[in-house]
Amino acid sequence: MDLSRKTAWELAELCGRNTCTPEEAVESVARAVAARDKDVRAYIAFDPKAARRSGKKGRLHGVPVAIKDNICVEGQEATCASRILKGYVAPYDATVTRRLLDEGATILGRTNMDEFAFGSSCETSCYGPTLNPRADRKRVPGGSSGGSAAAVADHTAVAALGSDTGGSIRQPAAFCGIVGIKPTYGRVSRYGLVAFASSLDQIGPLTKDVRDSALILGAIAGYDPLDSTSADVPVPDYSGFLGKGVKGLRLGVPKEYFQEGLNPEVERSVRDAIKTLESLGATVTEVSLPHTRYAVAVYYIVAPSEASSNLARFDGVRFGFRDKEAPTLLEMYERSRGSGFGAEAKRRIILGTYALSSGYYDAYYLKAMKARTLIKRDFDEAFKKVDALVTPTAPGTAFRPGEKSKDPLEMYLSDIYTISANLAGVPAISVPCGVSADGLPIGLQFVAKPFDEGTLFRAAHAFEQATDFHKKLGNTGS
Repeated sequence: MDLSRKTAWELAELCGRNTCTPEEAVESVARAVAARDKDVRAYIAFDPKAARRSGKKGRLHGVPVAIKDNICVEGQEATCASRILKGYVAPYDATVTRRLLDEGATILGRTNMDEFAFGSSCETSCYGPTLNPRADRKRVPGGSSGGSAAAVADHTAVAALGSDTGGSIRQPAAFCGIVGIKPTYGRVSRYGLVAFASSLDQIGPLTKDVRDSALILGAIAGYDPLDSTSADVPVPDYSGFLGKGVKGLRLGVPKEYFQEGLNPEVERSVRDAIKTLESLGATVTEVSLPHTRYAVAVYYIVAPSEASSNLARFDGVRFGFRDKEAPTLLEMYERSRGSGFGAEAKRRIILGTYALSSGYYDAYYLKAMKARTLIKRDFDEAFKKVDALVTPTAPGTAFRPGEKSKDPLEMYLSDIYTISANLAGVPAISVPCGVSADGLPIGLQFVAKPFDEGTLFRAAHAFEQATDFHKKLGNTGS
């Protein structure tokens, strides 16, 4: 029995019945990593002897979970896949890490990512790129949580945590044919997450099926006094929403998400998925999110501005890498940041610093924040008419390494359908809904009103159970 191919809920049940042990689960995953990860490179650090367990027997008893390299695990190096943080060892656990341990999970290795979560392809890491195991390792896994998505898709992790600032969980989930959820802003504590854009970042799980997603989100969600943006809102039993079906559920299809730039195969698969949902009893209507056309521009002012501020702390003095040859203090700052940050990180720092600078703040950042308010109002108005929205997750399928890296704007457009949910602070989930002619996964996105993740799980689970895309992609236990 290959335990690495089990889902989290299957494995928790097996360990709970003493059919297998947490140690055997780790050994199974370690064998999978040894056999396949040298080609995929989902992990930047994996040492089964250093796996963390609390000894508690909660709802994730014995489940090995991989952690994105921007989430702190006490005693482990946390570099955000950047040279500037090489050598920084986290002195404490992130709240999500602690909650996983309290539920009996085993904390495994650290997964690769785009540097500081700046990217949509997992190509900007200082450790080199991760490849997509679902595409004969000839395509990117998406980003920035590409390592976490690839590990789950390749069964070298039973589940993983990622972070989502503009689609960094959902887009790689779509590219790798797995499930990824971005919770409502404030639903999951960000304490111990190295900040990219503080008003947008959220931690969430990447899993093999919807039931796993509900299980793990339930374990990590909830108020945390250590995070000033954490929302004191009760967390329901998300598993209770599974199996309810979509009969009577009102689903909206935003017309702005089906325009020029959408891959025809992706559109066809999403349209077919919508028909499936209708056949299951959902009511589908067209809705409008008129300010969607501003989302990418708004995001690439707000996110780099916040990144510029957050990354100012990495100066070669307090954390990680320092140029020790610099003759003066000023040159030490300049050289440390100049050689410590990669090209995309520098690009975003420069963009953000410019947008926040004197004389340009009102023209760029302030105007972007006003447009962000309009984008949020679009969602508020839509949710007066429907219970959830259904859209493509990404405009295309996984692309080839290097295909978009020379054109930053084209890369940025990879997240065109996911960015708005972050700007509005609403929850969204991606599930597999099709396979392209050349065998590449296609993702379907559901979006709900704030703190209504239950509706996401209800809709996503109903669709998953009515189709077999996750089975075709090998995402179930065996």
